[in-house]
Amino acid sequence: MPTNDPHPQTSPRVISFIIPCYASEGSVGLVIDEIREVVAQRPAFDYQVVAVNDCSPDNVLSVLKNIAAQDPKVAVIDLAKNGGRHNALMCGCHYATGDFVVFIDDDQQCPADRLWDLMDPLLHDAADGRGSYDVAIARYRKKTQSRFKNFGSAVNDRVATWLLGKDPNLKFSNFSVMKKFVKDEVIKYTNPYPYLSGLMLRATGRVVNVDMEERVRTIGVGHYSFKKSFALWMNSFTAFSVKPLRIATGIGVLWAVLGVLMGLRTVIRKLLNPAIPLGYSSTMAVLLFSTGLIMFMLGLIGEYIGRIYISLNNSPQFVIRDTVNLPDQGS
Repeated sequence: MPTNDPHPQTSPRVISFIIPCYASEGSVGLVIDEIREVVAQRPAFDYQVVAVNDCSPDNVLSVLKNIAAQDPKVAVIDLAKNGGRHNALMCGCHYATGDFVVFIDDDQQCPADRLWDLMDPLLHDAADGRGSYDVAIARYRKKTQSRFKNFGSAVNDRVATWLLGKDPNLKFSNFSVMKKFVKDEVIKYTNPYPYLSGLMLRATGRVVNVDMEERVRTIGVGHYSFKKSFALWMNSFTAFSVKPLRIATGIGVLWAVLGVLMGLRTVIRKLLNPAIPLGYSSTMAVLLFSTGLIMFMLGLIGEYIGRIYISLNNSPQFVIRDTVNLPDQGS
């Protein structure tokens, strides 16, 4: 029977928070507590937390299970093998059911109290009249990390701008939110080398930065090593573009042309002046440089072929050992 209620009740919109967890037993609980407090500020919204334990060496799994036992809105995924931040986030995306999906770290450095500022571009129409944005990413004016990591971030940003056609002014960070349809598009990528920034840019062009300050780490230390940074850089370098291969082809052609010109120059000089001695040192230098260049190009091609081979073998992005508070978890 229809009602004449002028204020019909509507279900709250759900925000799914995906937290990749590694060596954060002292901080992840505080992050989840802050999420509850911030979401409670707007009754029209509810939350879901998907915490992914990326084979952490500490007791973070026990901490997460204790939290999940008291709060059914907190789901825990225990991975069988450490795969890195992006693989853990991809895993969480498969189980995020909210209307919006937020990526947030487990170390309290992400300013969770600025959540509504981050989400505002997705909830309201853009000033340019093209509707609301689909992805919002925190942009930190100053990153609280070492100079080496700042340099690595700058290099990664330049590579993404060149390979992905990213706006040079758009910056990526560890705190972002996207709409559900973007998440649904992201998880269609099943290859073992995910690069989430590229996947989001592939799904939509309506991406915006929101300026805020990154917090100083107060608990624990950073665990994003050079090896992990380099692996992520290689994912961005090889997963979404064939430009590196085209550059390799261009350099090969250019070097061949230069080789022919140098050969002609040497022959002509020898014909004009037979007394010119043979240059052993210069010959060795050219050979070493040419060999090094060839090996570099072969290595680049081999990297592409190796990743194709691994992808064809259906190597998984992640393997789940156990889950808590997920609908399809085993008994």
